[in-house]
Amino acid sequence: MQHHTLSCCGGVRASLPPPPLSFRWSKIKREGGRRLPRCARIAAQLELKPPPYSLSSLEPHMSRETLEYHWGRHHRAHVASLNNLIAGTDLDGMGLDEIVVVSYNKGNPLPLFVHAAQVWNHDFFWQSIKPGGGGRPSGRLMEHIERDFGSFDRMLEEFKRAALTQFGSGWAWLVYKANRLDVGNAVNPCPSEKDNKLVVLKSPNAVNPIVWDYSPLLAIDVWEHAYYLDYENRRADYVSIFLEKLVSWEVVSDRLDVAIERAAERAREDETRRQEDDAAVTHSEAVEMYLDSDTDDSEAE
Repeated sequence: MQHHTLSCCGGVRASLPPPPLSFRWSKIKREGGRRLPRCARIAAQLELKPPPYSLSSLEPHMSRETLEYHWGRHHRAHVASLNNLIAGTDLDGMGLDEIVVVSYNKGNPLPLFVHAAQVWNHDFFWQSIKPGGGGRPSGRLMEHIERDFGSFDRMLEEFKRAALTQFGSGWAWLVYKANRLDVGNAVNPCPSEKDNKLVVLKSPNAVNPIVWDYSPLLAIDVWEHAYYLDYENRRADYVSIFLEKLVSWEVVSDRLDVAIERAAERAREDETRRQEDDAAVTHSEAVEMYLDSDTDDSEAE
């Protein structure tokens, strides 16, 4: 089979088969020179997930040509490179979220971080948009936007500013920030913000907010390859069309519900641990008082 070599960000090159629009990378273990059946596979490699719509269904706002290049080649190359890098390592079989956080390495990224994070980011990006998107959110999402930004229009302004001022390649995000940081020397992009609120932020290259333990709700890819075929160097036009015609606010709303429940569950876990720690301290103090009392009685005798 003829193979093609593709370049992807970070300067890594991956050898790929001619790209059908759907495929699955799989690994078959060998044992004693015998190929094991698929049901005995130890760990499946990560898949290239297709967008939840046809490649031409976002036109005229995002062309089929852009998706064929951006998803069918660029995203595909990251999946292939990541699978090559994790094969036979301790990361093989981990979930993609785990690989991203582990390979971020507390702000000193391991070489495979770019590929892991870009696979995660692109999966998230394709799910964030839909044919006939845009408009305005409603319900809990709109309530939180108005509470945390003052208005929907103000949030859009901040999101556009983040996307347009991200120097070079990167991403802009709307996230739910619960601020449970334990990531070593990683920089908290909003250290003075209060917990449990929506914030807009931007990140360079492949970095995404899960490394800061935030819950992403919406992302826009501002790498040039995401928009150049359709908008050339007019990033501002691309960002405006993304917000006005492509965003799936229903998906963003569902993500917010999950993020809020995640934060609530963690709060319950923290309270349970606090009560258990208090009970353990109380028990320890009671035992210590008993032993002290027993010693005093013995000395009295």
